[in-house]
Amino acid sequence: MQKGTISVQTEDIFPIIKKFLYSDQEIFLRELVSNAVDATQKLKTLSSRGEVSGELGNLTIEISVNEDAGTLTISDKGIGMTYAEVERYITQIAFSSAREFLTKYENANAIIGNFGLGFYSAFMVADKVEIITKSHQPDAPAVHWICEGSTEYQIAETDQKTERGTDIVLHIGKDHADYLKKDRIQSLLTKYCRFLPVEIKFGTKTQYLPKEGGEEGETEAIETDNIVNETQPLWNRKPADITPEQYKEFYHTLYPMAEEPLFWIHLNVDYPFKLTGILYFPQVHNNYEIRKDRIHLYCNQVFVTDHVENIVPDFLMLLHGVIDSPDIPLNVSRSYLQSDPEVKSINKYITRKVADKLEDMFKTDRPGFEQKWRDIGVLIKYGMLSDDKFNERAQKFCLFENIDGQFFTPDEYKEKVKDLQTDKNNKIVYLYSNGSGEQHSYEETAKAAGYDVLKFDTLLDPHFIGHIEGKSEGITFKRVDADTLNHLIEKEEKPESVLSSEQEETLKNLYTKLVNPNEATVMLRALSPNDAPVLITRPEFIRRWKDMSNLSGGKDNGMFGDMYNVILNTNHPTLLALVNNTGNEEKQTGIAQQLYDLALLQQNMLKGPDLTRFINRSIQLMQQ
Repeated sequence: MQKGTISVQTEDIFPIIKKFLYSDQEIFLRELVSNAVDATQKLKTLSSRGEVSGELGNLTIEISVNEDAGTLTISDKGIGMTYAEVERYITQIAFSSAREFLTKYENANAIIGNFGLGFYSAFMVADKVEIITKSHQPDAPAVHWICEGSTEYQIAETDQKTERGTDIVLHIGKDHADYLKKDRIQSLLTKYCRFLPVEIKFGTKTQYLPKEGGEEGETEAIETDNIVNETQPLWNRKPADITPEQYKEFYHTLYPMAEEPLFWIHLNVDYPFKLTGILYFPQVHNNYEIRKDRIHLYCNQVFVTDHVENIVPDFLMLLHGVIDSPDIPLNVSRSYLQSDPEVKSINKYITRKVADKLEDMFKTDRPGFEQKWRDIGVLIKYGMLSDDKFNERAQKFCLFENIDGQFFTPDEYKEKVKDLQTDKNNKIVYLYSNGSGEQHSYEETAKAAGYDVLKFDTLLDPHFIGHIEGKSEGITFKRVDADTLNHLIEKEEKPESVLSSEQEETLKNLYTKLVNPNEATVMLRALSPNDAPVLITRPEFIRRWKDMSNLSGGKDNGMFGDMYNVILNTNHPTLLALVNNTGNEEKQTGIAQQLYDLALLQQNMLKGPDLTRFINRSIQLMQQ
């Protein structure tokens, strides 16, 4: 077997870098500023070890734009490079000086670079790039390197630079002239560099300060450096040193138009991976639109992406905030996460921390937790549906709310209703409504019988109800208008009808002529005389199917149409009088239709011409 080495033609590298290496062209600025930060951090590390003598001085990184000259310059006062180092780290593509530095200095200040390719992102927007650098080594001359986007370059010693550090000068191409606009560069610095650990200056800004020696309220315009970043972001500080007001202020820094957050979780772990961050619970207001750009991922304080689907579980995408970890595996462009066991570990850690926070809140301040339920309940239900371990934890703090505004844990509720709401098959029946008011009369009937009714009124609830049934033995959910009460909670004893079998047959035939046989089924039930004479019910499984179809796309493909039951209360005196009123068939039919329309109206099913006819008929009956 013959062995060989893969050959790479270097002249093919630049087209690949320009077109395919990075997912977004604008990332070049992040990469170059990150290199400047690394150069500064390396200098600090050497100084702390006594390898650099004297004061380090002002280490601010400066970004400048010269629109007339067509240049964008990134200048640092960091470690700099010698002639040999420029040849080693710049002319050898994918040779990472950062990785080599970390190998030598294990406990160095946080270094961002990894792949050795970041510098070459400059050629995505520049026709020519210059490096003017002077090493921290006192006797090393400055070096000038020039490349015009090919494999050829020029390098020479120079006297252009007399102080330690590096200037990267980009001659921006004509097709990328927007990177010479100050507003464009400011927005990119804000997006990618706002929390970098070294001060970054971009021009100046005007501040209006009290005028020295002036009258009260008099100000004067002062030009100050425009520092675009905060070097000590809140997530890197100890939670004990941060006030609630500071947490809220930071939240509004990230999301200026947002309402106050409900609460937050400060993440801080060093083993088995390093991770810091702050996750905020926003006010949802029954809005279930999950925006997957509300959690920002940083790596050593450099913004990486706002697509964190693999790191953060789907059900936590409702949260806002930041996560910072140097241990998250990224691809070369840092734009996408690589599949890795570390990512799964971080995912599980975040889920566990959220569960810990929710359980602690429930135990320490249950009334406050109940007040927040309308917002956090969505997240908890979604988590229980999608994560088995979270589902187990959530049994301790998940809440059921009844129509009277009372809250119960699953265990508490089971204990509350088991005696009265257990049917003949020994199943506990959980009655519920959608809280819209459409089932009010059914709710009142259930309450009058001593039963409790839960409120499930969110888009997730059809799935959530099925989930609870599947995970719990001996319980079943039935919407309060899915059937008559004595059939929802089946008991051995049932009322007897006051109608004879002949009268029942007459009544059924009368209503069978009024309904659409493709949609409605007429049923006779011996109910209480206090119940309505005619009721409309929708079978539980059909109603759930429709609700879940609406959640997933709004269509049920017409599988069940608009199927419902028309229940005739054979113990109601009005129906008894109706069936005995055989002298005037037209009047009998009109009253039967009126009672049927009332039942439809109660279910919000009477619309259009049918509603108009009902109104006109009601007026005529009142006149009679």
